[in-house]
Amino acid sequence: MSESRAFCPRCGDPVPDRPPEESAADPLRPSASVDLCQSCYFDDFEFVDAPDTLEVLVCARCGAVRRGNRWVDIDADDYTDVAIDAVTEALSVHVDVDDVAWQVDPEHVDQNTIRMHCLFTGLVRDEPVDETVVVPVTIGRGTCTRCGRIAGNYYASIVQLRAADRTPTATEIDRTKEIANAVVAEMEATGDRNAFVTEMGEVDDGLNIKLSTTKIGKKVANKVREEFGGTVSDSETLVTEDEDGNEVYRVTFAVRLPPYVPGEVIDLADDDDGPVLVRSARGNLKGVRLRTGERYEASYEEGIAPEARRLGTRDDGEETTVVTVEDEHSIQVLDPETYEAKTIARPAYVDPEAETVPVLKSRAGLHVLPPEESDE
Repeated sequence: MSESRAFCPRCGDPVPDRPPEESAADPLRPSASVDLCQSCYFDDFEFVDAPDTLEVLVCARCGAVRRGNRWVDIDADDYTDVAIDAVTEALSVHVDVDDVAWQVDPEHVDQNTIRMHCLFTGLVRDEPVDETVVVPVTIGRGTCTRCGRIAGNYYASIVQLRAADRTPTATEIDRTKEIANAVVAEMEATGDRNAFVTEMGEVDDGLNIKLSTTKIGKKVANKVREEFGGTVSDSETLVTEDEDGNEVYRVTFAVRLPPYVPGEVIDLADDDDGPVLVRSARGNLKGVRLRTGERYEASYEEGIAPEARRLGTRDDGEETTVVTVEDEHSIQVLDPETYEAKTIARPAYVDPEAETVPVLKSRAGLHVLPPEESDE
């Protein structure tokens, strides 16, 4: 590079010629307009601007990492990559450096300290430059917003599981718990860190589930209704005001299950067509007549709760011997209690070649139950 007639304003040595584009004033490269000699230029040159130390804040409960104003789940066994990312964001390279390359060598000092050895290389004024910086990264422990809310028993909605004229069954309670956990897992899979179950508690008349958001509570309640039938109602309770003065409400979703469950046998009021084995309580009550085998569906006005008395359940049935099939509408079986031969109604689902059949004995008499696989 030839020397120009310009002299370094600092030391007086001749300043080498530089291309016109480098001599022009550039707000992004302020040093380009300063005609310093190479020696003086590099006296003030800082290749890399690095912090003396960095802290990575990690949630002590779930392992999430604080990035800016939010917490991020990283699912990592250690935090080396997180430390590298933090150093990468914190370092800055002089704008005059071209062809920058760098590599990092992490040194684990202890469980909470990683010393990052960073080697940088590049070109400045056609001269190769390199620099090594060491940035200690400390892994700090804290509590993320989600874990803080969980620890504080925070909840925004309640799902109350109840049933009309009865207590929800163990199956209904267990399945409702599964639905709540599944909905929360789905929300978490989409990256929603505000999704969690605060508390599940069985009470004398059902189940209460406290959930982190109103959206989750509504979704759980509707899924329970879709599976078991019944109704959902909601009510709001003012609990506080946020920092902006906006009212904050807690919503209770009351799920009221139907009075009858699949597998239950009922005797309908003002009905002479015989007992009904309930198959479904979604929408209108549906079932099968034990006297004829015909399908039954409650009227629109009766819905899921027609007036009836309970006779028992499928589980109360007992296997008994078929004595003879008398005709298309009657069959003779042994009474499971007295072992007397009794002629009873033969519903259409009875196999004429069957040697035994399940029967239910109740105040309405003796009736043959349909095969298990015919239930919905």
